[in-house]
Amino acid sequence: MSDYQVIIAGAGPVGLTLAIDLGQRGIRVLLVERNPEPSGLPKMERCNARTMEIFRHLGLADRIRSAGYPAENPMDVFIITRMTEPPILHLPYPSVAELKRRGRTVNDGSLPLEPYQLISQYTLEPVLKAVAEMMPEVTVRFGCELLGYEQDAAGVSVQLRQADGGTETVRGAYLAGCDGGSSTVRKQLGIKLSGQGNLLELRQALFHSPDLYQRIPIGKGRHYHVADQRNSGIVVQDDCRHFTLHAVVEKDEDMETVFRGAVGFPITLKTRYVGKWTQHLLVAERYGEGRVFIAGDAAHLVIPTGGLGMNTGVGDAHDLAWMLAGTLAGWGGPKLLDSYLTERRQIGIRNVTGSGYAAGGRRTWRALWAPHIAERTPEGAALREQMREIADVEQRKTNEQLGTECGYRYMDTSLICPEDGEAPDPDSKHYVPSSWPGTRVPHVWLDDGSALQDRLSRGYTLLRLGAAPADTSALEAAMRATGAPFSVLRVPDAPVRAVLERDLLLLRPDLHVCWRGNQPPALPKDVAARVTGH
Repeated sequence: MSDYQVIIAGAGPVGLTLAIDLGQRGIRVLLVERNPEPSGLPKMERCNARTMEIFRHLGLADRIRSAGYPAENPMDVFIITRMTEPPILHLPYPSVAELKRRGRTVNDGSLPLEPYQLISQYTLEPVLKAVAEMMPEVTVRFGCELLGYEQDAAGVSVQLRQADGGTETVRGAYLAGCDGGSSTVRKQLGIKLSGQGNLLELRQALFHSPDLYQRIPIGKGRHYHVADQRNSGIVVQDDCRHFTLHAVVEKDEDMETVFRGAVGFPITLKTRYVGKWTQHLLVAERYGEGRVFIAGDAAHLVIPTGGLGMNTGVGDAHDLAWMLAGTLAGWGGPKLLDSYLTERRQIGIRNVTGSGYAAGGRRTWRALWAPHIAERTPEGAALREQMREIADVEQRKTNEQLGTECGYRYMDTSLICPEDGEAPDPDSKHYVPSSWPGTRVPHVWLDDGSALQDRLSRGYTLLRLGAAPADTSALEAAMRATGAPFSVLRVPDAPVRAVLERDLLLLRPDLHVCWRGNQPPALPKDVAARVTGH
C-alpha cells in the first residue's frame, strides 16, 4: 500500500484547491477523480471576492484572471423579454478592471482586496489541475474512483478502482471527500442531508455562438434573465462565445428554441450539451467523523442563485487545509480538526440560507409574469413597469451579497478567543468591515502601496499596530512554544489601525482574527493553546 498524508476524493475546484493548499504546506497528497478528465460543463461561473482573495493567498489569482472573463467587460445584469426589445430592468455593474481602479482609491476596509472573477468551471478546473500536477507533494490521478474506505486509530485505508478495472488499496492519515452532491465518502459515513430538496427541476444547455455577444443590441452583460413562464436565464461564459441557458422545458430539443426566442434575431448556434439538474437547499448534518471529512457539494447543496456553491466549497478547503497541516505537523491540538466541523457547517447553513434569500428574490419578480408581458399595449407596458419596480429590489438579492461573501464570522468555535460586547451581525448581506474575533481580516492598503493581506504569512501572524504598541514578548514566546508557524508584523500606518480597531491582532493561517486587544493578554499561554487547538 502507498502511504499519503491526505487522500482527497474528487478533483473539482474544491478538491483541487484543497490539494494545492496542502501541497504548498508540504503535505503529501493523493487526489483521485473518477472521471477521465476535467468536466466539460460550466456549472459554476463566478469566483466571488473572498474566493479570489484565497486564490491570491495561494498565488493563483493572476493565473485565474488571465484565463477568465476579460477584465474590461461589464458585469451588467438584464431582465428581458428578448434581446431585441428594451430591457425591463438593466442593473449596471462595473468590470473587474473598474473595480480594481476604484479599490485603489478606497482604504476604509469596505472593499475586498480582489474583486470577483467570471470563469467557467470547465476553464477553472484545468488551470487548477495544471498547478496541482506540477507540485511534487501532490499526486493527481484522473480515471480513478474511490470505492470505499476503512478508518482506524492510525489512518484510513482507501479502496480505488483504476480506469482499466484494476483495484488497489492506498493508505492515508486522513481522507477528504470533495466528491460532489452524491458523495460516496459522505454516504459511507451515514451522514444525511437536511433542508429543502428537489425544489425545481430544470434543464441546462451549453451553446456556442461565435458572434452573439458582439451583436447583442441592448448592451453587454453577464446575465440575461428572461421574463417568461419557464424560469429562463442566459449566462455569458468566460470566453463570450459560449452561453448557458437554464429553463423549465419538457424535452431537450426545446432548449434551442427557447434560446433563439430569447435572442430574437438570427444567430449561428451549436448545441454542446443539454442535461437536467435539480435545485436543492441542503446541508450535511455532520462535516466528518474521525479521520474522514467532507467539503464542497458533498457537504452542502445550494441553488446557483447568488453564486454561493463552489465559493463556499473553496472556503471549506481553505479552512480544512491549514487544520490538517497543523495536525499532521504535530503542533495542532485535538480540537483543531474538530473545529472544522463546527466552523464550516455554520457557514454552510448561513450560505444555504443566503442562496435561498437570493432565489426568493428572483421568484418574487418572476411571479408577476403574465402572457401579455411582451405585448406593445398599455397593459403590457404597465406589467413591465410593475416588474421593473419590484425586480429593482428583488433581483439585487442575487447580485449584491458582499456581506455573505466576505463578512462571515466563525462563532462558538474553540479556536477563537471570545470577546464581550455587541458583535457584528453575522447574517448581514451588506459588508461592514470588522476585526471582531472570528472575522476575516479586512483588506487595507499600507502607506507603501502594498496590501496588508499580501504581507501576512501562511501561519499565524501577530499584528502590532499603531505608533507604540505594548510589549508582546510573552505572547510571542507562547506562540513559538506551540511549534506552530508564527511571525510578527509591525504596521505603524494610521489607516490600518483605524480599520482594524485594536493595537494588537492575532491572525490564523486562513487570515481570520482569533484574538485582539489593546494590551497583551493576561494569560498568553492560554491564548496560544486555544488558537492552536489545545
